[in-house]
Amino acid sequence: MPPAETLHPSGLPAPGGSEPVVLPLDAHNRELIDNVHPTDWVNPQPAARYNLVIIGAGTAGLVTAAGAAGLGARVALVERHLLGGDCLNYGCVPSKCMIRSSRVAGELQKAARLGFLLPEAARAEFPAVMERMRRLRARISHHDSAERFRSLGVDVFLGEARFTSPDTVEVGGKTLRFKRAVLATGARAVHPAIPGLAEAGYHTNETIFSLTELPARLAVIGGGPVGCELAQAFRRLGSEVVLFQGSSRLLNREDSDAAEILRQTFLREGIRLALNCRPVRVEPSASGKTLVFASPAGEERIEVDQILAGAGRAPNVTGLNLEEVGVAYDPKKGIEVDDALRTTNRRIFAAGDVCMEDKHTHGADAAARIVIQNALFLGRKKLSSLVIPRCTYTDPEIAQVGMSGKQAHKAGIEVTTFVRRFSDVDRAILDGEEDGFVKVHVRSGTDKIVGATIVAPHAGEMISEITLAMVGGLGLGTLSGVIHPYPTQSEAIKQAGDAFQRTRLTPFVKKLLSRWMEWTR
Repeated sequence: MPPAETLHPSGLPAPGGSEPVVLPLDAHNRELIDNVHPTDWVNPQPAARYNLVIIGAGTAGLVTAAGAAGLGARVALVERHLLGGDCLNYGCVPSKCMIRSSRVAGELQKAARLGFLLPEAARAEFPAVMERMRRLRARISHHDSAERFRSLGVDVFLGEARFTSPDTVEVGGKTLRFKRAVLATGARAVHPAIPGLAEAGYHTNETIFSLTELPARLAVIGGGPVGCELAQAFRRLGSEVVLFQGSSRLLNREDSDAAEILRQTFLREGIRLALNCRPVRVEPSASGKTLVFASPAGEERIEVDQILAGAGRAPNVTGLNLEEVGVAYDPKKGIEVDDALRTTNRRIFAAGDVCMEDKHTHGADAAARIVIQNALFLGRKKLSSLVIPRCTYTDPEIAQVGMSGKQAHKAGIEVTTFVRRFSDVDRAILDGEEDGFVKVHVRSGTDKIVGATIVAPHAGEMISEITLAMVGGLGLGTLSGVIHPYPTQSEAIKQAGDAFQRTRLTPFVKKLLSRWMEWTR
């Protein structure tokens, strides 16, 4: 691949390239391009004035455009690269497709314990895995296509956008006048400043899905969600993987018990963990790249074939001429917004990764709905009112909503924690999936849920029950009364509720009940 600094954040050629390129340029990627950046697209003649001009067609921009147009607003949507943004093109869609294939490998590893004998030759065909990913990504891309949004009544403009006055944006030599504007330009992968890395060549999530051959030896820099998900996927598909993390644990933001389960899983699956280690430089070698890193034992070296940098994301805030319209921003933190998602220019709003600390597709979707109401209808919706869960799609998955126990303590909130381990849940035992737990924090003295963590193969599916309870103001005691099918792993949530209910049987209550029983004999 080309040195990383010559690549655009989208994985397209650097500015100046005439057409978008998504490698390999097969039938599937041609279909993708035809949908999300048609090379023959002709920008429409601008309307006299738009209710909304939206810059950026990732999740936040697309949801805002579709929702506003559906309500009768005149909407312009501007995208310089691929509609669908990070999620469709080099985030959620390709990564989860690849992870699905890698989970088959994980199941095969458990086959003997489940009573199956498999031929030793069973292995993943990496080119077929990636071809499937490209095919399904192209299929899904129709939802985000330029043609679809034109059919919704949105004026779609392909090209670079920049503010030229307090109420105008220029794109492709045309001026778009607006009443309100929305910045939804997203974020890009951070490129580490490691000497020799750019010269040696490396990948981020924005380019890794262009691979057609499995790297025999892969170094992953960063033990956050992206690094952990892809490290496990590549390992299961056959790569020798070493994962570098600057701290002593994986997934620094997540529950420490959850991170420990993942650490043990990675070690069991053969991922080499270089914790408390920092890459120092990269040197070319005869048969690959040599990554030199600082470890607690001193300077060490390891030879690999490919390097994946998965440590952090930076907001896309340059080139927009934000200074012209008084929009304050920080190059690292993104655009400054208030709780209504309004920028320092009251005519301009922002949503999604460009302004939000938690960078998730579903969070961008929710923020876009706030922007529609606040920008078009003088709404008073607040970002702080949202209850946004998150999930790391490793195996097992780690899902979280609300506060962790540590965060609650830091905020001065006293909590009581209820834990139900899957080693005590019948269905998990039967499935051979006992590593994990449901952990729910409630405000002490009540059943009000403050937050929760679930570690399970499908924790992302399970966390929504607790999220719903939090949004609806339902306590953990209520979940105890919800009938769950037996046997299911989601019963663990009900059992955590049962554990809360047992705390209500204080010695005094037990004494009263005992007297009642004696009286009613």
